[in-house]
Amino acid sequence: MQLNCGIVGLPNVGKSTLFSALTSAPAEVANYPFCTIEPNVGIVSVPDSRLGRITGFVKPQKVIPAVVEFVDIAGLVRGASKGEGLGNKFLGHIRQVGAIIHVVRCFDDPDVVHVEGRVDPVADIETIGIELAFADLETVERRRENLVKLLKSQDKAVRDKARAAEPLIDRLIAALEDGTPARNLGFDEAQRLLVQDLHLITMKPQLYCCNVDEDCLDLENDFVADVRAFAEADGSGVVVICAKLESEIAALDTMEEKVEFLGAAGLAESGLDKLIRKGYEMLGLMTYFTAGEKEVRAWTFPAATKAPQAAGVIHSDFERGFIRAETYHCEDLFAFESEQKLKEMGKLRVEGKDYTVKDGDILHFRFNV
Repeated sequence: MQLNCGIVGLPNVGKSTLFSALTSAPAEVANYPFCTIEPNVGIVSVPDSRLGRITGFVKPQKVIPAVVEFVDIAGLVRGASKGEGLGNKFLGHIRQVGAIIHVVRCFDDPDVVHVEGRVDPVADIETIGIELAFADLETVERRRENLVKLLKSQDKAVRDKARAAEPLIDRLIAALEDGTPARNLGFDEAQRLLVQDLHLITMKPQLYCCNVDEDCLDLENDFVADVRAFAEADGSGVVVICAKLESEIAALDTMEEKVEFLGAAGLAESGLDKLIRKGYEMLGLMTYFTAGEKEVRAWTFPAATKAPQAAGVIHSDFERGFIRAETYHCEDLFAFESEQKLKEMGKLRVEGKDYTVKDGDILHFRFNV
């Protein structure tokens, strides 16, 4: 799975403004469709309060957070699956991301052009959903045609795989023709592996990001309520954000100024922080830490990763020469406040190659190459 999040939506819903705030790097923004053609890519630090708490006990020279990649993809329009609005190119960009953040316009502003001349977030969601489903349908139908040859293959393994995939392909075609995303078909892990090489857009996890005006951050408007109802039926999450406000916060010079701005706006934390964490979770990512006098650092790893592979995130030599991992959980550090106390309480453990690393583990790897 690709370890990045793609920001998609209709033109002029606030995607590029949101991306600029996320990355504090200006993306091209304009009041007309297709301002963004080539995708903008940004690396974003993952907000994690645990990192700051660890440094309170370890006192490092520097602190390095985990990061995640966001991709700002140009606005799709009705007919994109047939090539409208450079649709084929944009759909290709969406195939390259691991999760989708669908920005939906939930504000009414006559000065900001809507590509279809009205503000209706659920209709916007359905427009994008249909285009993504049709794009996937074309892919699946091509595979259905190829299955005829594969089912007659002289290679038994090829025949067996094609036979197992056939009913899944038929289910996908029926669902996509109806506009139902592939992720809602309830495939188990084995079934997902059989169709994994199709790289279906609608199989990717999706989050709806409601872009509201500054008056609706606390009191959600009817547009947001409609999106929440749709998302619940779709099995997707929702984050409410004001891209304009977030871009103003991102432009401030210091963290103190940002905290003061958030307080004045009545917000406990930035909407961007919520969005980044949700994107990280959607990608199935977790964080472990290394902690020493030189640095405290957050490392990203996929869920269900064994200790040697987690060590390989730091360097391939760590995985190749893995001997053991000395570990304790950050919550135990917060409770007992020192490694010495952790040892006394039996919380510092030595784990081998079969250990599955947990989110929040603090690890020290022993290796030999």
